[in-house]
Amino acid sequence: MVEQGGTGNRPGGDFRGLAESFGGVAAEYDRARPSYPRELFDELERLAGRGLKGARVLDVGAGTGISTRLLAARGAEVIAVEPSAGMAAQFLAGGPGLALVKGTGDELPFHDDSADFVTYAQAFHWTDPERSVPEAVRVLRPGGALAAWWNVKDSGVSWVRAMGERFAAALPGTYHGYGAVREFASHLAPYGLPTGHAVLHWERRITVDHLITDLSSRSYLAALTPEQRGPLLAVEREALLAEFPDGWVIEPYVLDLTVAVVPHRPRR
Repeated sequence: MVEQGGTGNRPGGDFRGLAESFGGVAAEYDRARPSYPRELFDELERLAGRGLKGARVLDVGAGTGISTRLLAARGAEVIAVEPSAGMAAQFLAGGPGLALVKGTGDELPFHDDSADFVTYAQAFHWTDPERSVPEAVRVLRPGGALAAWWNVKDSGVSWVRAMGERFAAALPGTYHGYGAVREFASHLAPYGLPTGHAVLHWERRITVDHLITDLSSRSYLAALTPEQRGPLLAVEREALLAEFPDGWVIEPYVLDLTVAVVPHRPRR
């Protein structure tokens, strides 16, 4: 199900360089990255034991706002948190009226007990859990929920697995999938947070060109020069057209969600 790579939840190689690569591909990211099915937010509410409507949500590592917009559509009062200037500019272009602050999960610029949800859509692996988990617990109100989810291309499907193998061979030490996303739960154990999980399977129908654009927004490719990136994408285009000669791809995803709830504090 899950592509391997990196150490713990973090990608391997030049972590900082990979993280900073997104600003230069923000438009491609916003245009081509997958969205999330409605069922994700149904499961999030179920595991959190409360609804999103009227809740104050800090969407950390919000990127271009793909998840932020969906959370707002559920009636949440969302504040996006994003460190990249390039991603933030794309966010503001595509999400007028949504609140955005500069920050990271390792140092949240919010008061204690000020949020009902802290969410990480495709972003928790860019944090240091020894800092980001205590920060989330600090800003969450009692009964609030820390949630992280990942769309992972389903490597149980042969063409997805083959694509991952090609990138792993071409970019040793740099290529990363999302590791074992359930490792997220292990970082919550020291805090005694009740934790729940859900796994959803879904797919989208896109063109080969769309998928190539999606790949170009992945950090392990975005961090390369155009001269380095071009030949790798050309190989993928050829392989995809051989698999999908009509130019349309059914892209399968496994969406892994983890939710941890901050217990209510006993009354004094």
